[in-house]
Amino acid sequence: MNDAAQKIPVIAIDGPSASGKGTVTQLVAEKLGFHYLDSGALYRLLALAAMRRQVSLDDEAALAKLAGGLDIRFEQKDIWLDGERVGDAIRTEECGNGASRVAAYPAVRATLLDLQRAFRKAPGLVADGRDMGSVVFPDAALKIFLTASAEVRADRRYKQLMEKGMHANINRILHDIRQRDERDSARSVAPLQICADASLLDTSSMTIVEAVDAVLAQFRQICVR
Repeated sequence: MNDAAQKIPVIAIDGPSASGKGTVTQLVAEKLGFHYLDSGALYRLLALAAMRRQVSLDDEAALAKLAGGLDIRFEQKDIWLDGERVGDAIRTEECGNGASRVAAYPAVRATLLDLQRAFRKAPGLVADGRDMGSVVFPDAALKIFLTASAEVRADRRYKQLMEKGMHANINRILHDIRQRDERDSARSVAPLQICADASLLDTSSMTIVEAVDAVLAQFRQICVR
């Protein structure tokens, strides 16, 4: 990374599945006029592409090769794969579980690392994921670990899916979330964990607005130092 890029501020927001970090990250970016990176979408896009092209989610080499040639683009709130808008398709539980599986492979993560870092552009970047602060942007100006109880996260995901007209079973969602937490925390490469220099933000009893304000308040404290 060059010196110019290192001077561009990054807010890294990590946390478990369905913690609300994606919505918080996007709103913080809008408030600050910063760029936005949904790193989880990259893994979901890879999982979707693999399932559509019948690439086994157990084949690390094939998945890494596929990751290197993905035709993706982000346009405001729209996400495209191979020229098709797939924002809703990658939010299914099947795709989410697939993303968790492919994200565990070192070769896949290495392939996507440079792509993620390329999102760091002036005037700044707000990035969400599992390892934004620990691996992708270890020099981030602010690192937040945003979480909520598994039950609250399952309820949020259930409501999100129902609002989109998708079939959902809250007990199944809770089971999947707990499995993903265990898998993401136990993987050998870039496990889900709280960085020593990250601030913990538990949103179990917070609204989205309150969570966004909390992140902005911490960033402003850093800016005036």
